[in-house]
Amino acid sequence: MKKLLSLVLIVVLSLSVLAGCSSKPSETNKIKIGVSPDPHAKLVSLVVDDLKKEGIEIEIIEFAADYVTPNLSLNDGDIDANFFQHEPYFNDFKAKQNLDLVSLGKIHVEPMALYSSKYKSIDEIPDGAVIAIPNDTVNGGRALLLLEANGLIKLKDDVGYAANEKTDIVDNPKNIKFKALEAAFLPTTLDDVDGAIINGNYALEGGLNPVKDGLLIEGGESPYANLIAVRTGEETQDKFVKLLKALQSEKVKKYIEENYDGAVVPAF
Repeated sequence: MKKLLSLVLIVVLSLSVLAGCSSKPSETNKIKIGVSPDPHAKLVSLVVDDLKKEGIEIEIIEFAADYVTPNLSLNDGDIDANFFQHEPYFNDFKAKQNLDLVSLGKIHVEPMALYSSKYKSIDEIPDGAVIAIPNDTVNGGRALLLLEANGLIKLKDDVGYAANEKTDIVDNPKNIKFKALEAAFLPTTLDDVDGAIINGNYALEGGLNPVKDGLLIEGGESPYANLIAVRTGEETQDKFVKLLKALQSEKVKKYIEENYDGAVVPAF
């Protein structure tokens, strides 16, 4: 009787192991990807069915107003990839947080622009105007570089992406005052300030188009291409190679060009 029970137990355990093995491939071929709602979630949703045909399941997780959690969640293993940030921000953030992440590839640029609900051109912006900018290091510096490129301020030589409104402005002829705020909230501040420099994805969510509504807009030379990030060492996995290929397809490029009127520009 004991021998029979032992035999039954061995069979049950063997079946459990086999069942676990059989479920592993479907789990391996799943990608949980953290994204900003627009345009990132929309672009990923375009290729969900295409990747499903190749045996890859995509789960889209939206981070609506957050430039911090998606990278931490990826590093901690809560998600498998993210798609929400441009390259300078990614490099700065992972260095400061000591994260072991890598770029899978670039997809698009969202031109940053200066918006105002009070003025129609930069010539109308008065002395002492208050302009809101993102409060993170890289996007705040990006906003200042946009103003410098259009002659509104002058920055220290070679200050680059990390320009700071408090320490790096050497000439400010209009005596512009800066209000550094969380990037996601900038579209809601337009009635309270003279202008706001807003990231492309948050401008889109706020019903703004940089080409139509922006007083100033980044040019085509912008280095701020949005990328897909994964954990270092996983970038050559077949599912990620196929994800990148799908998002760099003619289908996605055509969708961007036909639906965003210059507010999103392909970077591949």
